[in-house]
Order: sequence, then C-alpha cells, then structure tokens
Amino acid sequence: MRLVDIPEPDVAPATPSVRVAVMAAGVTFPEVLQTRGRYQVQPDLPFVPGGEIAGVVDRAPQGGELRVGDRVFGHCGTGGFAERVWLPLDRAFRLADDVSFVEGAALFANFHTAWFALVERGRAVAGESVLVHGAGGGLGTACIQVAQALGLTVVAVVSGDDKASAARAAGAHHVLARDGDWRVQAQALIPGGVDLVIDPVGGEVIDNLRVLRELGRLLVVGFAGGELPSIPANRLLLRNLEAIGIVYGSFASAHAGYSRMIQSKLDPLLLAGLRPIIGSTYPLAVAGLALARVDERRAVGKVVLDLTA
Repeated sequence: MRLVDIPEPDVAPATPSVRVAVMAAGVTFPEVLQTRGRYQVQPDLPFVPGGEIAGVVDRAPQGGELRVGDRVFGHCGTGGFAERVWLPLDRAFRLADDVSFVEGAALFANFHTAWFALVERGRAVAGESVLVHGAGGGLGTACIQVAQALGLTVVAVVSGDDKASAARAAGAHHVLARDGDWRVQAQALIPGGVDLVIDPVGGEVIDNLRVLRELGRLLVVGFAGGELPSIPANRLLLRNLEAIGIVYGSFASAHAGYSRMIQSKLDPLLLAGLRPIIGSTYPLAVAGLALARVDERRAVGKVVLDLTA
C-alpha cells in the first residue's frame, strides 16, 4: 500500500449516492483479504481499500433526505481510505452529534454483522447463552455488545489479557483464555452447553460443537485464524445441531433496504448509549500498519483510520 494523490471522485455513480468528506474509516478483515487478492469481491488493481466510513456530506442530490453538511456513516464498498468517496444512499445513515466520527466509522460492518448473525440467522432470544470467539477484536466486541443488549449470557474467548479487558468492557459475563481449556470451563459455567457459538476465527469446529447444547447453533462468520475447517455432519446429526454460514455484506447488497432494516434495529441501542470499543487509531498515511495489526490478530477492539489526525 502506498499513500498517493489521485483525482477527486467528481462524477456521481449511477447508484443514488452522496459524496462524503471522509473523517474516519474503519479497518476490517475483508480489506486484509482484498489486499491479498483473496476476497470474494475483488476490485481490479490498483484500488483504494476501505468500506466503512464516517464524515460530512459535501455533495448531495437536490431534494434528498441527506444534505450538504450532514454528518453520516455507512458503507461505500471500496475507496474509503481516502479524503473523498461516494456513499450509496441505501447504505448511508445520519450520525448523531454525540457520536464521534471515529465511533461512526466503527458502526456499520461489525454491528450489522453481529445483528445479522445473532438475530436474523441465529434466531437468538433473551435468556439464551452465546460463546463468542475472537471476543477482544472489533467484531467480537460488537457481538458481545449486541448479545448483551438482547439479554443473552455471553461467554467470551480471547487470546490475551488486553483482549480480555476489551471483552469485559464490551459487557461479557465470563471471559476465558483461548490457550486454556475453554471448552471445559464454558461447560462448567453453562451446564448443558451454550445455545449459540459465534466464530469469526475458525479451526476448532469439534470443540465448538461439543460446547453447544442440544438444538444449538454454530454461526460461522469467517476464518481469521487462517484455517478452513471441515464440519463433520455426524456431529450435527447426533444432537440436532445447526451450522449456519454468515456473510452479511454481499447479502445486504443483493437485498434492497436490508441495511436500513438492520440499522433501524440498532438505532435504539445507539440512543441508549451503545458505543463501539475503539482499540487504536492510525492516520491515513500508515493505513498499511493498521491492516497489518488486524491481519496479525493483534487488534484490540476496533481499529480506525482517523483522517483528522
């Protein structure tokens, strides 16, 4: 990755959009994969990474809901690691005055994925329990916060003391070390097993299935650990378990209005004071270092580029 000057995006895309002066941009694992040419949506080289942003509208269609000067956040697909980008209206949302741009840049990808995984796909309801892997990172802390708000008991599995602190700050009821016997400890904490496991890491399918109670659901969100594990079908059959795939971005893009529906569910949580756990911020010039921190699984909470720094 290199910091370069490119022409400003002056021509509006065919999709109804507003142009945004970017103040902050979230850093996610899909951007790591895109820079390696390994993501399912792969732009042609060269390209500007960055999907989730927060900033100020500087161009808008006349008579639209959003106007020049409005504070917004949302998802632009690519191009967010820049000073200007076009943001599609169906993925553009007003940013409340009491939410910072850095916090706004951490709202879309992780919190939409967390709600989609837990509620829309996982069918979680109050009183159930969920075990969250990678619980100290951006997605993990968002899953904890959404689960806690929904009335679930949360067991967090983390890989270090700093990530344990982040998981507790997010509201986890129990925090277990990944390098310990977390499965046995989780079974002792939740007799009979948890109702859901949400796993963005991958690699421990058997233990994940063993920690589930009968009729439990394994939510497969990704493979940040680098392994692509196989799921033994007999393990699902014996106790009526489910393995459920979670890919939010492409699904929401293919279903008009879906992101707005998800955001309408999250808005009450934001009004009640929900804020993302921000672990670190970087200036735009060192975006590569921010991606490396996510790639090496050293990120604690959400990593954000602060373009005002």
